[in-house]
Amino acid sequence: MNLLLTSAGIKNPSIHAALLDLLGKPIAEANALCIPTAGYGHPHTRPVNAWRFISGREPECPMTELGWKSVGVLELTALPSIGAERWLPWVRGADVLLVNGGDALYLCHWMRESGLFDLLPSLSETLWIGLSGGSMVMTPRIGQEFVGWKAPSGSDEALGVVDFSIFPHLDHEEMPGNNLAAAERWAARLAVPSYAIDDQTAIKVQGDTVEVISEGHWKHFLPASDTA
Repeated sequence: MNLLLTSAGIKNPSIHAALLDLLGKPIAEANALCIPTAGYGHPHTRPVNAWRFISGREPECPMTELGWKSVGVLELTALPSIGAERWLPWVRGADVLLVNGGDALYLCHWMRESGLFDLLPSLSETLWIGLSGGSMVMTPRIGQEFVGWKAPSGSDEALGVVDFSIFPHLDHEEMPGNNLAAAERWAARLAVPSYAIDDQTAIKVQGDTVEVISEGHWKHFLPASDTA
């Protein structure tokens, strides 16, 4: 599975070009499933936010409105009650999973509970496009600063598909706490490499290759043991 881990969706031509490169076909020929689950776990989101994501009425975070051949909705909390024999073909038939932001740990919980996480290694031809929490869920840890919904384990551990953590929305005008000084403190408490990225930045993961795609600003942090 290839990954395009964004802070705020497909915000600029550079991130759009990275999407096309990973997809390997025109957007108009690709079938997408969007996953709104993370939004329901975040204390600052409302039902209208899920509707905006699904319907493509969220211009600040372009995802579902890019011109896909088809867009379906995959709600992870529903999957355990309908049986894998129904939803597995839906996921296997998708070219892209568009994963909304929100609470990364809530999303992580339902990735595991639904069985979707166990399926990921077999989705070699599928592209995962994350938005904020939908990107952070693929990391080893999100950091205590981003813990909202409390996982049963009490930890800040996420799925660990990649070996680095992500601090999204760097220097966002509506998030004064998401500044570089805060990102540096966040990174210092992690035992893994990490990136602070603004909304004009994404991280492209293709096999073992990690590339930052940006028309904005970002910073890469290494664990203290690696910088000594």
